[in-house]
Amino acid sequence: MIAVVDYGAGNIHSVARALTRVGATFAVTHDPATVAAADAVVLPGVGAAADTMKGLRQARVDDPVVAAISRGVPYLGICMGLQVLFDRSEEDDETPCLGVLPGEVVRFPPGLEVPHMGWNQVLQADDSPLFAGVPQNSNFYFVHSYFARPADDACVSATTDYGLDFTSVVRRDNLYATQFHPEKSGVVGLRIYANFIRLAGQTPRPEFD
Repeated sequence: MIAVVDYGAGNIHSVARALTRVGATFAVTHDPATVAAADAVVLPGVGAAADTMKGLRQARVDDPVVAAISRGVPYLGICMGLQVLFDRSEEDDETPCLGVLPGEVVRFPPGLEVPHMGWNQVLQADDSPLFAGVPQNSNFYFVHSYFARPADDACVSATTDYGLDFTSVVRRDNLYATQFHPEKSGVVGLRIYANFIRLAGQTPRPEFD
């Protein structure tokens, strides 16, 4: 079973609808034990880093998320679900995050309009199974003012140009995370979810198989 972590994120219902569209078996949950025991974990997220970390800690799902990643289950982070994987975020006067990946989250530099909002191309940097059937330079939907700056480039799975090249997808072993919102990105976004549930041992609907 895939656990979709509910800590109060605003986009959880649209993520759940997308997973339903591709045929996933999942549970939206804030139960720490359920998250810790899940076969795969999806962590949605929108908003500010401090609010996200506060929500995770108040729901007591921060440690179970890290434990699930550590024991090797597939993990998919969306937007803030990517950013909180790193050591810290500049947002909200330096917010400590989960520390799963070394690096930091920083604000787009002056001169660029923030938030970076709307459709933009994603340049795949590896042969990630998350992108199976997704054409190179496909457009996905973004809404964010901060971006991840990994300490180890080996985890950078895709980049996007917004006045600078920033990391738009990370990957390490069982861990995958996107800065964009697949649930708002049409057919290619649904393909991302279908590919993830396949990684979780489930079979997508025939149109996504």
